This record gives sequence, C-alpha cells and structure tokens, in this order.
Amino acid sequence: MSRGQILIVPAFEKGRGGGHLCRCMALTDDLRAMDREALLFLPAQAEETDNLFNTANFSPAWRITEDDLPRICADTVECIVLDRFQTPSEELARWKEIAPVIAIDEGGPCRDSADFLVDILVPEKLGYPQANTADPFLLKLPPAPLHQKQPAGENLKVLVSFGHEDPAGLGPAVTRSLSAMNNSGSMDITYLRGGLRKSKETEDLPESAMRNVRVFEAIPSLAERLGEYDLVITHYGITAYEALYAGAAVLLVSPTAYHEKLAKAAGFCSVKKGAGLQMRLAKNINYEQMRRKGIGDQGSGIRGVVRYLNVNSTRNAFKQQPPIPDPRSLIPKNLAILINNFSPQVNRRCPVCGGAPPERSICRFTDRTYRRCPSCGVIYMDRTCPPPVEYERDYFFDSYKQQYGKTYLEDFPNIKAVGKRRLKIIKSLLSARGGRTLLDIGCAYGPFLAAAREEGFTPAGIDPAEDAVRYVQQELGIPAVQGYFPQSLIPHSYDAVSLWYVIEHFTDCASVLAAIRGILKPGGILAFSTPSFSGISGRSSLRGFLSASPADHRTVWRPKMCKKALALAGFKVKKIVISGHHPERFVLLGKLAKSKKSPLYRPLLAISKLFGLGDTFEVYAIKN
Repeated sequence: MSRGQILIVPAFEKGRGGGHLCRCMALTDDLRAMDREALLFLPAQAEETDNLFNTANFSPAWRITEDDLPRICADTVECIVLDRFQTPSEELARWKEIAPVIAIDEGGPCRDSADFLVDILVPEKLGYPQANTADPFLLKLPPAPLHQKQPAGENLKVLVSFGHEDPAGLGPAVTRSLSAMNNSGSMDITYLRGGLRKSKETEDLPESAMRNVRVFEAIPSLAERLGEYDLVITHYGITAYEALYAGAAVLLVSPTAYHEKLAKAAGFCSVKKGAGLQMRLAKNINYEQMRRKGIGDQGSGIRGVVRYLNVNSTRNAFKQQPPIPDPRSLIPKNLAILINNFSPQVNRRCPVCGGAPPERSICRFTDRTYRRCPSCGVIYMDRTCPPPVEYERDYFFDSYKQQYGKTYLEDFPNIKAVGKRRLKIIKSLLSARGGRTLLDIGCAYGPFLAAAREEGFTPAGIDPAEDAVRYVQQELGIPAVQGYFPQSLIPHSYDAVSLWYVIEHFTDCASVLAAIRGILKPGGILAFSTPSFSGISGRSSLRGFLSASPADHRTVWRPKMCKKALALAGFKVKKIVISGHHPERFVLLGKLAKSKKSPLYRPLLAISKLFGLGDTFEVYAIKN
C-alpha cells in the first residue's frame, strides 16, 4: 500500500535565519532517500533563500509554492510537518484542514493546537505544554564528530557563528569584542558570516578588529568540524547542540528574549547582548583556567559548559547528570525515521458527539495525543500511527493472561456469571415487551451469549476474531458473524444490543451508535460497559490512567457524560452501574489494602462504592 506525501513547511520569513529552512531541506532529502515522497513548501517571494538551495543537496523539483497548494489535498498528503518557530493560529488552522500536523520545536501561542509535537530544541524546563516526543538527539548529528586535542600553551580556538542571517548583528559585535580582548594574541578567532547576511562590506568588521580573526562565508560540513574548536559562541539553536555534542565549550549570546529563555531552560551559559558585551564575554571566558585544565582533552569540552564557564546549572543541554559521559558514545537518532513512521489518525470532530475539538490537549505520549471534548466531555485519542493490536487468538490468550492471570476461556465461567447479572437488568427494562432477540457486538468466545440463551434470549454475536467466532458457532451452537460492526452486520432488528468493553475501540462512536439505533426495535435496549476516567485511578492521576490505557482505546468515558452523549444519539439512559472497584488503587492508603484480609480493604471498598469511584461502569439505555 502506497504512502501519502509529507509536506514540510519551514520558517522562511526575514529575521528567522536559515536554520529552520536548512533543517527542513535536510529532512526532505532524508525522507526521499527512504523512497518517501516529501515536498518542501516555500513561497515564491522568498528569493533571499535561493542561495541556500544552491549549496544544499536539494532538487528544485522537491519545492512547491502557494500556486501548487490547490492540488495539495487530504487525498494526497498524509501529514504536514511545520518547522515554523511560532506558527500563527490562522495558518495552523489552514494546514489542519489539509492533513494532520506535526509541529517541530513550536514556540507559538497555538503550540498545543498541533496534532503532534516533536521537541528537539525546546527544553522541558521551559514549562510549555508537553510534547509527544522530546529528544535533542533527533538533531542530525554527525556519526563521529571531530575533536582536536589542545596542546598546552596553544592558543584558544574560538568560532563565532550566528547562523545564516544573523538579523541582530551579533556576529560582528561578538567578534569585535573578542578582538579587543585579544591583546596578547591568545585566541585564534574564526568568524563564520552567514550566507543570508545583507551586509558583506568590510565595515562589518573594521581593520582594527581583524587581529587573529579569519572570516568565512561558509564552512563545509560544519557539524563535523566543530570539534576542532575549543569554544563556540553562538545563539540558542542547532549549532549550540552540535558544538556541545562535538566536545567544544559553548557560550551563547541571545538575539531575543525568547532565545535567552530557551538557553537558560536548557542549561547553557548565556550572556546578554548590547552595551557591556565585551565585559560580559571576558567574565565568562577564563582562558588561562581552561588551558590549565586541558580544555582539549577528550570529553572535557562538553564539561566546559559547567566547569569552565560561569554557569550555575549542574545540567547541560543534553540533560545528563554529572558525571557527564562522552556524548560521542551515544547513538544519534534520526528525525526522518521518526517522521516516516507516522501514519496519523486524527479526529477533526469529537468521535462521540461531533463537537469541535478543544484547543489544548489533556496530555501527550510518544504515540498518541489525548483531548477532551468541551461539549460532551469524552476524552478521545489521536494516534501517530494505527495501534499495534490484532483481535485474534493471541489477544484473548497471551495478552488476556498477562493482564488477568488467566486466558479468556479459563475466565469464561466468571464472565458468564457477570453476564447473568447484566441480563437481569436488561430483562427488567424489557419487561413490557415480549421480544428477546439480542446481538452482542464483540462477543469474543461467547460467555455473554451463553448466559443470554439460558435467560431465554435468542442471541447472536459478531466479532473480528476468526477463532472466537468459530468457537461460538461450533462449540456453543449460537449464530455469529466474523467481522467489524457495522460493516459485516447481516440486516436484522433486535430487542437488545450489547457491547461489553467494546465501544471504546471504535474510531467513530457516533456512526456506531446510529447503526445500533437503526437495528434496535422501538423501545429496544442498548447496554455497554467501558472504563471510566472518573474512577479512583483517573482521579489519582489522569495522566497515569491514560498512560496505562490500552493502545486501541480510542475514547474514554465517564458516567456523568453518558446522559447527554447518548441523548444526542437518540437514547435515554435508564440505569448506570459503577463497577471495577479497587481499594488498592487509593493514593497512600491503597498500599495497605492490597489484600482482602487487610483491615483497610473493606472500608476503602465501601468508600469507593459510596462515591462511585470504580474504574469501569455499565450503561443501560432505551431507544427513544
């Protein structure tokens, strides 16, 4: 099956530099090397970036402009990657109309509106909404960064680099300050002037500031050569991490308050721009101490961020606790591989009531994002790729045994007994009617069907597992259909339809409820059970509860929301039963109630039942 296109959108506006664009060009190239069709969106008016294309391994055929957007639609694009720095909310909304959005290092006010977030350079300590994936090693780091040992007495080698554009003019300012500090000639200064800088004249750096200074427009394969320098002075961004990874000490000068905020959150040593820059640089560069300690020794360059520069943090940008391992022993990861593995499944409306999605997520995990519908209150999940679950024999045997300590068939009598209790409620609601036909959706190996037959019902089942359906047909002698509801349903009408821990698996609950209503006779009963996020586990830690939620549970319900949600689907709730009481899950006291023999077990169980703190519940509703 062919995969859809990936559309990549970088920050390209004046003042954003060239880092975002270069990263997106590299991502496009890497994805295409994996035989994935990737396209880079760049407006036609962004002519100032053309010289970056000329120096990169990038084909013009991979670029599209605004004129090409009409042919880009949800049928061809599988996902959109935004590397926009701070995406305007109106723009994000337009992209989301086309395809699911993956935002990289998003720092704008609508950050949490993106479907999925990947943080590479946005530190967790910044306090932003959590990302699905956060890892600085997703940078395209060289496999073996160079590192040149610094012999005792040799000059300190300093690289000054503020990106392709350097709109704040920090490169010339820092280089002038370093040159003024370099009366003894103890520093060899290299100034890397970006290819997008408008000013290329010598007044950028007057002749008096050129002592021991070399100026380059570009350094080929810069990431692989950063280890040749003892100190790299730059702003917060890719070069800072690459230099740290290569074993160089790193000192940042921030062009904006946002860059300064990022630098401090990541644990870098940073100085402010403006008046007094030379004094602040001198205070932070103690060359004699660095030389005596052997800044060029293997592995010590990365420690320079903490040991040799004036910084109070005991962490560095790679979030390693001291003692700091040599970063070159760590295996770099690959952003292109991560993006290529995405096959997003995203809800643009609430899957239960059809309401508009909220702006913010509840929480994010590597493979999924959870949001809560502001209309009906259901929690629903967007996934980076389909859940790795197959409803076959292993699902009911190995997986079931891992969770419950026995296989599904071994648990058959207990499930059947619970079914008898549920059927008494269904029968009481059907007491005024004579019919007793019943369909069990997700019938598995049929314990509820067996109980229904014994209670006088004429049951039938449907389940995707071939082995389970065969068992129901041959061992129980009850009609059953293999497949997914409602696609595989044989047209019929029923007095009752049940779904026991099934409704949460559907991606479109609204359509499923409509289909059930369509096959129920007037006054028929809908009965289902599902996990509750308002139980003791969800109340103790909603994030912990959702983290443990199975990968195929697309929606998470709670009892209080059911009346409104089911009313929209044409049902009236008649009874709700709170189940799944677990005294051992209470915070603090639960540790003392793990055994039924514990003196706290019964009191906590009573509290759970009194306040409806069970982790599951059952709903019984009648068709209006």
